[in-house]
Amino acid sequence: MGRISRRAFTAAALSTLAAAGAAGAAGAAGAQDAYAATGRAGSGAGRTAAGRHRAAAEMRGVWLATVANRDWPSKPGLTAAEQRAELIAHLDRAVRDRLNTVILQVRPTADALWPSPHEPWSEYLTGAQGRDPGWDPLGTAVHEAHARGLELHAWFNPYRVANHTDPGRLVASHPARVHPDWVVPYGGKLYYDPGRPDVRAFVQRAMLDAVARYPVDAVHFDDYFYPYPVAGQTFDDDASYDRYGGDFASRADWRRDNIDRLVRETAAGIRRVRPGTRFGISPFGVWRNATTDPLGSDTRAGVQTYDDLHADTRTWVRNHWIDYIVPQLYWHIGFAAADYATLVDWWAEVARGTGTRLYVGEALYKAGAAGQPSEWQNPVELSRHLTLAARYPQVRGHVFFAAKEVAADPIGAMARVVADHYRQPARTPR
Repeated sequence: MGRISRRAFTAAALSTLAAAGAAGAAGAAGAQDAYAATGRAGSGAGRTAAGRHRAAAEMRGVWLATVANRDWPSKPGLTAAEQRAELIAHLDRAVRDRLNTVILQVRPTADALWPSPHEPWSEYLTGAQGRDPGWDPLGTAVHEAHARGLELHAWFNPYRVANHTDPGRLVASHPARVHPDWVVPYGGKLYYDPGRPDVRAFVQRAMLDAVARYPVDAVHFDDYFYPYPVAGQTFDDDASYDRYGGDFASRADWRRDNIDRLVRETAAGIRRVRPGTRFGISPFGVWRNATTDPLGSDTRAGVQTYDDLHADTRTWVRNHWIDYIVPQLYWHIGFAAADYATLVDWWAEVARGTGTRLYVGEALYKAGAAGQPSEWQNPVELSRHLTLAARYPQVRGHVFFAAKEVAADPIGAMARVVADHYRQPARTPR
């Protein structure tokens, strides 16, 4: 976080980025703090009448991460019956907490949690990539979620191929082995190159296969586009830039155009394949700092999605290219480098009048966690977030990272949210 000396935070950033990669939707949850510098404090706010009124229709979501068996399955190699039972338990827990949406990670690393003709079965099911688990997790999740009155959003990571750099560990039929020119090693991981039109077409085809097969309520991307920066390393897309980047003033502009194209084309593909299915994205919480761009937020973040991930999240919202956005505001109220209150205010203004729904990503995983500051040791912190956000009519709900913490709730932070804000069920905004 911060245009401050990023190199001064290199060691912490690398360790937290590794944890973030396993966290899926938390994305760079740890990196958000590792890159933090200094900032400006904000203040809380009281719950308003408008906030109480909105509870009749609001997003109450939870991310269910599968990468590295973060939330589910609890470990690879469980029987089909055991996997199914664990999945059902997560859905039942969401119902008990009066949530209404589960965002299930179904393509964590260029693989699949459904019988895809394009990519192998995920290793996080059986422990071996490509091995049939003996059941259909995504199909089951959609059916069982709908039976419980829950929405099921299918969560895809477009470009991450593997959390290692050895193509030989992928199954022989993996597209990344069949097309080695598609792949870029970076930061200890393998990525598809977003600058190649054939890659962009392929990842859309692979993801839309799930949309065609199942009545998912939405397609969901997390915060990984171009990878988070790693000090001293370069993402080697020279070949694709030389071939396709000639019309752009800079490589950064070309990269942003590549991601813009992915977003627009995916939205069009969803409308074509299953009209009415929504498209949402959950980016890192800072678009740009105001010191970089006067349109940015009053923050000092060392990662800025526009500059570092080449994801122009503000434009996606303002142009209504997506149906909803869930910025990951994984900081406490008053955090110096990136104050939750400051960022809710900024995102509410960005979403104003756009037609793009604004939900807020909440760091439940920090509540009571070792090493977190005193604010996160207080079970009331997250409830205060919802109270503060309720003063903004643009904020139409919250999504919690992640399902494991919803289930365990070590200091009762989720129970406090439910008691203070979710006493009655709520339908999702449409």
